[in-house]
Amino acid sequence: MSRFANDQLCLAVMWNDITARHLLALQAVHEEGTFGRAAERLGFTQSAVSQQVATLEQIVGQPLFDRKPGPNPPTLTPAGEVVHQHAVTLLAGIEEAELELSRLVRGVSGSLRVGTFQSISARVLPLALRQLYDQSPDVEITLVDDDLHADVFDAIHAGELDLAFAANELPEGVGSRYLAADPYVAVVQPDEPPGPLQLETLRSRPLIGQPEADSCGHAVNRGLERLGVSPHYAFRSHDNGAVQGMVAAGVGIAIVPLLTVDTSDPKISVRTTVPEIEPRKISVIWDESRTLLPVANQLVDILTDVCGEQLAATLKV
Repeated sequence: MSRFANDQLCLAVMWNDITARHLLALQAVHEEGTFGRAAERLGFTQSAVSQQVATLEQIVGQPLFDRKPGPNPPTLTPAGEVVHQHAVTLLAGIEEAELELSRLVRGVSGSLRVGTFQSISARVLPLALRQLYDQSPDVEITLVDDDLHADVFDAIHAGELDLAFAANELPEGVGSRYLAADPYVAVVQPDEPPGPLQLETLRSRPLIGQPEADSCGHAVNRGLERLGVSPHYAFRSHDNGAVQGMVAAGVGIAIVPLLTVDTSDPKISVRTTVPEIEPRKISVIWDESRTLLPVANQLVDILTDVCGEQLAATLKV
């Protein structure tokens, strides 16, 4: 290494020894006008402030204050003006970082990407996000709608989603919070005979439902097959509103999770089934190898309460 290069390296190492305390001492002496008042402001002794300034002068290799005799305040040298100008910027940046980190840790700021599906988007998230925004209005939430769930676990592991909703079985490598059991119900026209729907009757009734590739559609078909029922589908769709509309029009009967149903619709009636199909288990998931933002934990807690409350309220209808 050449002598010039070695000198440059030594200079860089020395400047890397500058700490925020050095810069705070420089700023305080300049703004307060004396080392004594600067010490009071910083909560140090006067000798400690003098030492910080002297160390900073040693590091930069230049005097930073002209110290005049008598009551005259110390004034910045040309080198001191340069260092002070950058000290103000650096200290402001540190203060801003401290404030931003404090807001992040307290859960009042941050951004989240959340993978969701129709029934959660319609019935749970509006209430949950309203609560979250009331507590943390500066949080940014981006919702990614995906009813197929085919890639949701890959998206979680790739960091494309911070949180996501999933139903039923979960793979290894994801953290999760169980939210609620969403029972499967029969959606029929209001003039259907009262009482639970006997699933065996679906041998001779047209069915409305989700596609086979959909996790809910697959669960319904599996439940019917266990009863020896081979369903005849008149219509299939990922659109929950379209499924319910077809029932209202008399095209067929739907067996769907309760959260997918608009129970306020007077053109349909919701019935339990005999026997019951095992309910879908709704969870919120994340990559357990990544540290969640505090606001993500906050949202998970809110979702736990809201999802259970929504199902309880719907079951009373």
